[in-house]
Amino acid sequence: MPAVRAEAETTIRPLDHLVLRGDDEATALVLRDAVVTYKDLRTRVSRLAGWLRTMVDEDGARVASWVAKGELACLMPLAAARAGLVHVPINPLLKHAQVAHILADSGTRLLIATPARLATLEQGDVPAGSICMAEPEALEQAAGLARDLPASTADADDLVAILYTSGSTGRPKGVMLSHANLWLGAESVASYLGLERDDRTLAVLPLSFDYGQNQLLSSWHAGACVVPLDYLTPRDVIKAVERHGITTLAAVPPLWVQLSELEWPAQAAAGLRRLTNSGGALTPDLVRRLRRLFPQARLFAMYGLTEAFRSTFLDPQLIDSHPTSMGKAIPHAEILVVNDAGQIAADDEEGELVHCGPLVAQGYWRDSARTAERFKPAPAASRYGGTAVWSGDRVKRDADGLLYFVGRRDAMIKSAGNRISPQEIEEAALATGLVAEAVALGVPDERLGQAVHLVVRAVPGAADAESELPRKLMQELPNFMQPKEIHWRSVMPIGPNGKIDRTGLQAELVA
Repeated sequence: MPAVRAEAETTIRPLDHLVLRGDDEATALVLRDAVVTYKDLRTRVSRLAGWLRTMVDEDGARVASWVAKGELACLMPLAAARAGLVHVPINPLLKHAQVAHILADSGTRLLIATPARLATLEQGDVPAGSICMAEPEALEQAAGLARDLPASTADADDLVAILYTSGSTGRPKGVMLSHANLWLGAESVASYLGLERDDRTLAVLPLSFDYGQNQLLSSWHAGACVVPLDYLTPRDVIKAVERHGITTLAAVPPLWVQLSELEWPAQAAAGLRRLTNSGGALTPDLVRRLRRLFPQARLFAMYGLTEAFRSTFLDPQLIDSHPTSMGKAIPHAEILVVNDAGQIAADDEEGELVHCGPLVAQGYWRDSARTAERFKPAPAASRYGGTAVWSGDRVKRDADGLLYFVGRRDAMIKSAGNRISPQEIEEAALATGLVAEAVALGVPDERLGQAVHLVVRAVPGAADAESELPRKLMQELPNFMQPKEIHWRSVMPIGPNGKIDRTGLQAELVA
């Protein structure tokens, strides 16, 4: 689908041009073993792009990375863009079954992964003809290659990345993003956060997510510095904030809860200029705790979805008086509330959040059916027109234009900032051969937002099913998908439509 153009005064560049924005000697990236200036970043991106093109000499071919948050993870979005390839970042927490699906669905030609992750892949997980390369070897070959690629001349509408996200049903689907989507997303966030060249962003979120990847892109758009961190405990985050003089910290609610419960060195807390939240709503109590702990920092509450990157943010000046609001549209986004009659909702009338404008993605990779469900013509009232994302989320808009979340139309489980497909968990449980029926549900949880609960009926005669099922799920599903509780039933409740009564089970678990 053609992209919707941004405002006339906006200049959209190919994504790899972000490395051209910082001062030569300014620090762009702080790695465990190196401090990378913008001048050095340009060289590394150019060399990696040249190596990628040597390995896969085909415009638009997909190249995947399944690595920890180091040099390769940070460089790949720009290097693939410069090489004319499409980057497919894979969440490092995923296990072989999910990775096999992503590789096959995307048609990946080259997979770069840590040696330990490569060792977990089984026969048939990697598509025939694809190349697998260990991360250290890839970086070594790229550094020694004399082939530097010049800045890209790609069209703004060219596909540059596929980010896989779980839906409420089925396996993860690939959201197709153009140079314009990512460039304008970076510009938008850098603008409303007020990022400056002397800012230092601690990137604690996974770079395989749009929110996580934008930590890199928005900081580099501003000519600022990024410090990637794979943390083991919340205290690691505090130590990194203090050690690196961090000014910008993004997190999801469960991490904010943990960080707000710890003692912070006065200097580390005082150095933070802005805090950003997405992946779930902040509670009024958590807002109060963060404001007491970081009174000098601006707190940005945000809402987004991968299909349109980011939709809204709340002006930090309103966070104390309106802590539950989603705010208003970010730059380059138009947010409409459409009621059940298909009209723009009145103030305080519930409706569906519809995102219009140039941040709207290009649909789902090779999935026209699901694309048609979510990506539909914009409402007639839209100033952009074209294709819009109909989110399925129910919201209200007050008389001041502030939006408030009401609920989700689908059955998505949102736990610790992760969007989890119930069907994927259910399929994994059924595949063990231990259960005949399975229903995965999200139950409200103070720390996680929602916790995964699994309701199952054992296969008659299945020996040791109650002890074996958790063990087998641990082998097949990533940690964030593991059920907090498994509920065993001798009979599943059946609704009027003849299907398992999910609504009844949900009500039972919540009661």
